[in-house]
Amino acid sequence: MTHLHDPRPVVVPRTVTFDSLLIDFDDRVLEPRPWTVAQSTWAADLMRSAPHGPVLEVCAGAGHIGLLAIAREARPLVSVDLNPVASDYTRANAERAGLADLVEVREGALDAVLEPDERFAVVIADPPWVPRADTGRYPEDPRLAIDGGDDGLDLARACWRLADHHLLEGGSAVLQLGTTDQARRLVDEAGAGTRLRVEETRVFERGVLVALTAGPLRS
Repeated sequence: MTHLHDPRPVVVPRTVTFDSLLIDFDDRVLEPRPWTVAQSTWAADLMRSAPHGPVLEVCAGAGHIGLLAIAREARPLVSVDLNPVASDYTRANAERAGLADLVEVREGALDAVLEPDERFAVVIADPPWVPRADTGRYPEDPRLAIDGGDDGLDLARACWRLADHHLLEGGSAVLQLGTTDQARRLVDEAGAGTRLRVEETRVFERGVLVALTAGPLRS
């Protein structure tokens, strides 16, 4: 009997501790970074004063940031990622955390999975922010999860537009970026036409978090 070699790579699931949660993922999904617990914590803090409504997490990966946030401050969560593997892990991780009843997972591009009239109290965004020319410095990371385009801001711009449109008045977003220079560029590009106002920027060794607040909804 002839045995044919299966060329498909063997996928080995891994489990990491993300604060109080156990999170499963594999090499096709970005490994959860411990420092991003700070994004979950900040989002949960903002939920306490945010208007009534659900939370939206975009570029969710394995779902860990959004899941930890709603584990601390219970609200419905819509979790979005383009990668079907990441979406599957988010569903499994929500089930493992006992949060499945609060979580809706949507797979697809940001501009394709939300209805125009959907509004959210808090948006959590962890877009790829590595400039394309620098992605080779991180061979262990899936390219889709880190490639932010020529200047690292392609998906971050999309997240800003999404928050601008979909946040409730008085709602907040926590956006993850690589540097304060990237944050300043986004603010400069948005100009006076945006509903979003930067409330605070926090700098960490591995990245930057920016809190945004939304003004009145446009008629």
